[in-house]
Amino acid sequence: MDSDLRRMLAGISTATLTTVLFKRGFRNLFLQGPRLINPRAPRLVGPAYTLRTIPAREDLDRLEAFLDPDHPQRRGIEECPPGHVFIVDSRGDARAASAGGILLTRLMVRGCAGAVTDGGFRDTPELAAMDWPIYHAAPSAPTNLIRHHPVETGVPIACGDVPVYPGDILVGDGEGVVCIPAHLAEAVAAEAREQTVVEDFVGERIAAGHTIRGLYPMTDPANRALLEAWRKERGR
Repeated sequence: MDSDLRRMLAGISTATLTTVLFKRGFRNLFLQGPRLINPRAPRLVGPAYTLRTIPAREDLDRLEAFLDPDHPQRRGIEECPPGHVFIVDSRGDARAASAGGILLTRLMVRGCAGAVTDGGFRDTPELAAMDWPIYHAAPSAPTNLIRHHPVETGVPIACGDVPVYPGDILVGDGEGVVCIPAHLAEAVAAEAREQTVVEDFVGERIAAGHTIRGLYPMTDPANRALLEAWRKERGR
């Protein structure tokens, strides 16, 4: 992922990104359920590395399954490229963990950008102390084998009721995670950066007591002139 694009997206809120995506016709790209475990963690930005699961079956999902070096979950932990986000389709089921502290620490030290599931992670007290972005729907102590059978990596998945394709760009902040189709990422980022500048100006005006009429949305030419002067003054 281009480093300039990564830095740009790290400075844009998911609220602004979802609005820009809505203007382009996308209504369902904000993941429902996953929330940030550590509010002090840095922003999540990176291409999606996907893992798909199906419901577990008792004859297949025993602890011995982890002895297989090609177990999809364990292989995915070792193969997720640095800078990518490890994202798990847990079918919205947090009754067993999609991963835990050891595996997520391995992703972190390998240079991956973060982890997301619409299920749960275990070892959450330790995860909450990690300076690394992790999103899940709810804490879950039981091992994944109880509910989840990892099937394959690098395929389209559903996570939080959102279609996520390998390489789509995931951006997360304190509100949650948005998925940006890979081919639109640069255009969406550029438009969202411009919208962020306008919203910062509007926010300052509103905090100073200005009415929203003619300002939000900006229909009054006088406000547009004030915006341009503000941008020159702030170098934005």
